[in-house]
Amino acid sequence: MGVSRERELATERAVVGSLYDRLDEVRRRTREDLRRAQHDQTAGTPAAMTEQDAFVKLYTERLQALEAAETRLCFGRLDLADGQSRYIGRLGLADDEQRPLLTDWRAPAAEPFYQATSADPRGVVRRRHIVTSGREVTSLEDDVLDLSALAEGDSGVQAEDVQGGGVLMAALAARRTGRMHDIVATMQAEQDAIVRSPLEGILVVEGAPGCGKTVVALHRAAYLLYTHRDRLARSGVLIVGPNRIFLHYIGQVLPALGETSAVLSTPGQLYPGLDATAWEPAEIAAVKGRSAMADVIHRAVRARQRVPDGPRKLDVGGTTIVMTPEMVVSARDRARASRRPHNVARRTFALTLLDALARELAEARQQDVDGHRDILIGDLRDSRDVRREVNLAWMPVTPEQLLSDLYADPARLAAAAPSMRADDRALLERPRGAAWTPADVPLLDEAAELLGVEDEAERQAQARADAERRAEQEYAQSVLEMTGTRGVSAEQLLDRYSGPREILSVADRASEDREWVYGHVVVDEAQELSPMAWRVLARRCPSLSMTVVGDLDQTASAAGASDWATALRDITKSRHRTEQRWRVERLTVNYRTPRPFMDLAREVLLACGREPAPVESIRDGEDPVIVGLSTVGDIAELVVAAARQEDAGRVAVITAPSLVDGIEERLRGVLPEGMVGHGDDRLDAVVSVLTVAQAKGLEFDDVFVVEPDLIDAEAARRGTDLYVALTRPTRSLTVAYTGDFPRCLPVRP
Repeated sequence: MGVSRERELATERAVVGSLYDRLDEVRRRTREDLRRAQHDQTAGTPAAMTEQDAFVKLYTERLQALEAAETRLCFGRLDLADGQSRYIGRLGLADDEQRPLLTDWRAPAAEPFYQATSADPRGVVRRRHIVTSGREVTSLEDDVLDLSALAEGDSGVQAEDVQGGGVLMAALAARRTGRMHDIVATMQAEQDAIVRSPLEGILVVEGAPGCGKTVVALHRAAYLLYTHRDRLARSGVLIVGPNRIFLHYIGQVLPALGETSAVLSTPGQLYPGLDATAWEPAEIAAVKGRSAMADVIHRAVRARQRVPDGPRKLDVGGTTIVMTPEMVVSARDRARASRRPHNVARRTFALTLLDALARELAEARQQDVDGHRDILIGDLRDSRDVRREVNLAWMPVTPEQLLSDLYADPARLAAAAPSMRADDRALLERPRGAAWTPADVPLLDEAAELLGVEDEAERQAQARADAERRAEQEYAQSVLEMTGTRGVSAEQLLDRYSGPREILSVADRASEDREWVYGHVVVDEAQELSPMAWRVLARRCPSLSMTVVGDLDQTASAAGASDWATALRDITKSRHRTEQRWRVERLTVNYRTPRPFMDLAREVLLACGREPAPVESIRDGEDPVIVGLSTVGDIAELVVAAARQEDAGRVAVITAPSLVDGIEERLRGVLPEGMVGHGDDRLDAVVSVLTVAQAKGLEFDDVFVVEPDLIDAEAARRGTDLYVALTRPTRSLTVAYTGDFPRCLPVRP
């Protein structure tokens, strides 16, 4: 290394060291603020306790963000045409005079770090990538964007500095750890443009495997939380991923970016209190996912609002009165006209019917209705006959009861789904008590929306809470004015707690509340969602502010999307708005999958008569290895060799569901304990055995695809699952089979 370059390294080491010193100082002050907030005595009033709890939460979250910035605090520098330099990092730092020291990567001032090019330098002369290990600067890489504007005689510029790329390639070549990492230091221009896209509407991010769709979506969530803090920090962001293994894989990205206002969920967890994981055949899930099921649930709810087939004699304290079907119809129609959910409208139904019965009872007793109304209604409520008939006519019901009864009773199902084919109805039949599947969740949520909760006591409590909140908001505003606190409003201060002395995060509150409205929703593997699942997400985010990530070439579910217009049609319908409420951005560069692996995967789809979307792989690599085995168990020898390499990263065996347990057991018998993963955190181990569905969205150093013909035979669409499996590796790909050469592969020995 030349003397001038060593001088440049020394300069950057001093700057980065000073930034870490400032980070340490800000952390120290924040810890002191937190300690004071936790231990200072208060006046003991609810308002004072509220203030204390809110500040504890505020300083706790601030400290978490500061701790998350430890790794790669500063990763870039912009030298500008006006002679100034601007350092770019994981968060923003300023000195005591509020002069900027480090610019947050999400700030507008940092955008040129990702977007500037030699064709459009945006006022940038040189972009410097600062590579660190811990707190130590290890290397520099410069992209000179405007050589003519660079100061004459700048000894820090080398010939290779005119165009960079080494930092990106080094990051791509690094071994996998079983966890997704952020890309703030290496994000490319097309990725950054998507990250900074406006909040409003549905943004569909398409791209072939390896284009970074998931990590871009997560960085977009972090960017939106930074840019629209007041709006999104209070309502939170919902991240929906295909399974719990995937959520574990991505779980550290947002916290590493200093963001905690996100709820991570699988489609089977979107109904609070339920984690639906039971398996069912694809054809059943496809029926449940149809948009027509919304009408089925609607009719099933209406069927719970019954009209008797004739008059009913009722005994009320020894007086006999008659309840007619006409009385019930009148009460039912009035309750339905309220447009309230079934269980909530039941109160209107019961009061209306009791009013009609009170007139009958008054006439039978020869009493004046108005003068004895309370007594008459009380006697009716005490009557066993009256209670029975009211309940039979309009029984409160839970979503679980409604759906269980529907599945278990062919007559109910036929009445609720008269237009459904008999063989499709037969697929839905199952006994009460059967485990819930992910495809049941949208139906339960639909039922919950139509049923509601009988909540008179809750409404009264809410009214009292609202009054208390208004008073406390006024107090909070006065506290902020007295303390001179900046960067937080009285509304935000109050939104950081849930009741006196109870500190709950937005994520905690949102995940437990089915009616919670999120500020933004991120959906990964969105091509797999059924029309009914989209209805759930639209209820969670009525503004339809969403980032939808998917690849139609990877659609495996029979209920999934074949095109985005059809998938999003129902939730974007509006009688008052005609403009398209969704837009598409496409990622075109494959950063993960070496070109030979991607070529093989594309050939698989082409052989099935499907034209995959174009993509450019920027990485070269060895050709895939296709090997025949005497038995499936022989794969263990190859996997063991890969797992014991000196530079072993993460190894995956991807195969058909019926083979997973056997291969996993075989590998556990030949590898040391702990090397073969299991459960939701299996990616933390060196070796994972997975189905294609479990492997979606993941990446590994070395991948073994076992029995490709069986994988293809069990797929809902020919070629799709194999296409996914072949595009998971970053370093080596082995396709293993027994018997004849796989028919699904487009190459021959």
